[in-house]
Amino acid sequence: MKIEDLRIQEISREVRDGCQELNLPDSVLRQCMDKLRAQIDLGLNPDTRDKSTVKCFNTYVQDLPTGKEKGQFLALDLGGTNFRVLLITLNGRHFDMQSKIYVVPKAIMIGPGEDLFDHIASCLESFTLEHRVANKNLPLGFTFSFPLNQVGLKNGILTRWTKGFNCAGTVGRDVVEMLNAAVEKRKNTLKIDVVAVLNDTTGTLMSCAWKNHNCKVGVILGTGSNACYVEKIQNVIGFDGDKTKPYVIINTEWGAFGDNGELEFIRTPYDKEIDKNSVNPGKQLHEKMISGMYLGELARLLLVKFVKDKILFGGQASPALLEREKFLTEYISSIESDPRGVFKQCRNVLSKIGISDPTDQDCSNVRYICESVSRRAAHLASAGVATLLNKMEIPSVTVGVDGSLYRYHPHFHNLMYEKIPELLDPRIENPTINLMLSEDGSGRGAALIAASGSEHNV
Repeated sequence: MKIEDLRIQEISREVRDGCQELNLPDSVLRQCMDKLRAQIDLGLNPDTRDKSTVKCFNTYVQDLPTGKEKGQFLALDLGGTNFRVLLITLNGRHFDMQSKIYVVPKAIMIGPGEDLFDHIASCLESFTLEHRVANKNLPLGFTFSFPLNQVGLKNGILTRWTKGFNCAGTVGRDVVEMLNAAVEKRKNTLKIDVVAVLNDTTGTLMSCAWKNHNCKVGVILGTGSNACYVEKIQNVIGFDGDKTKPYVIINTEWGAFGDNGELEFIRTPYDKEIDKNSVNPGKQLHEKMISGMYLGELARLLLVKFVKDKILFGGQASPALLEREKFLTEYISSIESDPRGVFKQCRNVLSKIGISDPTDQDCSNVRYICESVSRRAAHLASAGVATLLNKMEIPSVTVGVDGSLYRYHPHFHNLMYEKIPELLDPRIENPTINLMLSEDGSGRGAALIAASGSEHNV
């Protein structure tokens, strides 16, 4: 008997059957792709964008890096519960970076918007004083990793909050104006010039393209999920940027795909439970199926189901297992990092949530549950990437990827690397698809865009 057959035997039939709805065959993934493509086409047309869940915002970024960028720049990267301030020096292929991480307290994440931007400006002031550049009036690239409707390279209207943020008085306003207002309060010590606002996907694409000119897609697979890609100007109806240039980066905001019911045919009761208890019910449904903020909770709900069915842990659940969001997505990565048949990390994780002395059978089942959650996420992400590649019709493309889920999960890269080619249009001959892990995309990418949008680029 093969080892794989033995492994399957170790997994309870009830667990395999119970996880079956997370197993999406290629035929189902292609249905998702067709629906996503339809939403992208609607989003690229301003007359139909309101009907689309995938807004396809114009970033106004039309120049990919040349490798000749020079100068000193600040970058601000706000994308989750932490944000970074960076001081970046570019000199052709030389890149130097100094950075510091600051925390966004929970109260500020859901408080008045003015408090959020005041907090950011205060940290910016502290950073520039610490690095002795407070009076240099440096250009700043602002990576703002929430849905933005960009109306210029340095003008972005917030359309909604995600990732647990919900700051009052901000939706529908220009985030650069709000940052500038907070900076103005500190004008005696803080002198910066915000020359570009961008999404982390755009930063990822730019950062990877600086090293690999074949990079035409940027994907985030972290706390949240999104993607951008290089689109032909002729496909962007009513484009109001520089029409002498052939391309522009489009920020899809694919996290909201499914918000009009497009994914109901694959959403499970667990997905619906997560959505119901989120800060934004009914929103970002695609993101809630594939991003790191939610996968741990998805696995926990499955674990609880199988405990209640008396299939796991002798039917005994710990208090922590029954508490929402106590099973972290990083636990999934740890459990799947064990070699086959070894359960050291699995037992370590289970002990953290109060499950002691699980059997090998329990551990096999837990790993299978985690693998099912991870595999569905990776395959949905792959379907999204394949949709963009099919639309671009370019046989050789590098996809820049950033985010903690992709970076730290032991198998996410391989799952996507195997699945994307299987979903490509057969009319694309001899495709060569590479997945490139971004090195500090949000920081370097912000600096590169600041360089292209700044008079300081000499």
